[in-house]
Amino acid sequence: MNKKTYKPLILNSIMGTIGVKIKIMPSSPNANLEKIKKESESVILKEGGKNCSFEIQPIAFGLNAVIAFFAWQEEKELEKLEQKLRSLDEVNSAEITDMRRAFG
Repeated sequence: MNKKTYKPLILNSIMGTIGVKIKIMPSSPNANLEKIKKESESVILKEGGKNCSFEIQPIAFGLNAVIAFFAWQEEKELEKLEQKLRSLDEVNSAEITDMRRAFG
């Protein structure tokens, strides 16, 4: 008798691109924001981010945050990127504030 073995159907999931927004807080109001932007862009691009852009957002009492926008592959982990951004000179913290699936 011929026995057929069951083979589960494996669906290859297609992961997409997401738009990520990260708030990078400097360690002091006197921090060099241009240096933070340049180093952050280097880290983001090295880790696989694309189409990086930045904006300066006033927080309070002369302190400004650097907001990074970039495209990221959905299947890639973002925690390592956050850790690398936090370890930059003159950076106090880095946190993801928005993440959306990109279409088009």
